[in-house]
Amino acid sequence: MGVLSNRVSKSQVSPGDHIYSWRSAYTYAHHGIYTGDDQVIHFTRGRDEELGTGTILDVFLVSSRPTTGLGRCEKCGVQADSSGVVLSCLDCFLLGDPLYRFEYGIDPMTFLAKARGGTCTLAKSDDKELVLHRANYLLNNGFGCYHIFRNNCEDFAIYCKTGLLVVDQNMIGRSGQAASFLGAPLAAVVSSPLRFVMTSPLGFAAVTAGVYCFSRYAADIGVRRDVAKVAVEDLAVNISPSTITEQPNATADLLSLDNNSPAVNNGLPPRS
Repeated sequence: MGVLSNRVSKSQVSPGDHIYSWRSAYTYAHHGIYTGDDQVIHFTRGRDEELGTGTILDVFLVSSRPTTGLGRCEKCGVQADSSGVVLSCLDCFLLGDPLYRFEYGIDPMTFLAKARGGTCTLAKSDDKELVLHRANYLLNNGFGCYHIFRNNCEDFAIYCKTGLLVVDQNMIGRSGQAASFLGAPLAAVVSSPLRFVMTSPLGFAAVTAGVYCFSRYAADIGVRRDVAKVAVEDLAVNISPSTITEQPNATADLLSLDNNSPAVNNGLPPRS
């Protein structure tokens, strides 16, 4: 696994690892938590509903479909149309695509060198026992409604690894992929007024790239200030079966946590 690629073999992953696999010519990835014994816990909307957009895109972009056929997987017993938090075999998770391992606690320079979001974070991972506890608890209690920007499969895996939640439910979630999707258009919009003072297309491209990298960095769960550490037992209480954004008490419960706690602030200085 190098600076630009997190690709690993099946023999290199361990229980508690956050793994992912690219879909549709590397346009997006599906994420989950490897639990050992060739099994993965991951969050999915199921067939034709992966993005949760309610548009024709839901038919074509399906990253988390547990099986390739229409019936039940003979190896793990997962149905093709399973949704929510599911436990499946690694083969159903990968769908024949390569395996990658998400990196935690990396330095800022390495983070920026990995130009594609959804592959790493500056946040540190908790111990594998706690990671597996969260994943198995959510397998039995759910993770709310899938939302492409605020509550997707990468959000699920990052929560299992860190226990961190975004307090403001109107903001994007923990997903690096979502930050990348939103960061690229933002970079183009912010940079476009500067095109008249640029002496060359290369200069414009450099400014656009700089804005994109900054937007990714600022949205990373490891540096954001609008996050809180939440126990999985408390998380399950505040998640509605239909959506997490319709629970007014969820934000209140997060804000009621001790804001001076290092665990809540992810190691950052106390909030004023």
